[in-house]
Amino acid sequence: MILYNVTVILDESAEQDWVKWMNEVHVPEVMATNCFVSSRMLKVLDSPNEGVTYCMQYIAANSEIYERYKTEFAPALQADAIKKFENKFVAFRTLMEFVD
Repeated sequence: MILYNVTVILDESAEQDWVKWMNEVHVPEVMATNCFVSSRMLKVLDSPNEGVTYCMQYIAANSEIYERYKTEFAPALQADAIKKFENKFVAFRTLMEFVD
């Protein structure tokens, strides 16, 4: 199993709109790609960064499926976020593998 983590640091002024958009638009679109088996959003409570920090986590069955997402779907989905919340966030992406 592969965990794709997107850490987002937001301007506080964009937080409510971003959370709403994530829940109503973005996450459903990501999950509709059928590349991930589950997702969850977490808010970082003790972030050392200015603004508000969230982690969006998606779980893929394997790295091949994640690579398909990254190639076929991620560019357009990321462009939508940049367009909607331009200059209101930075994002860092991390790929992790579950260890049994």
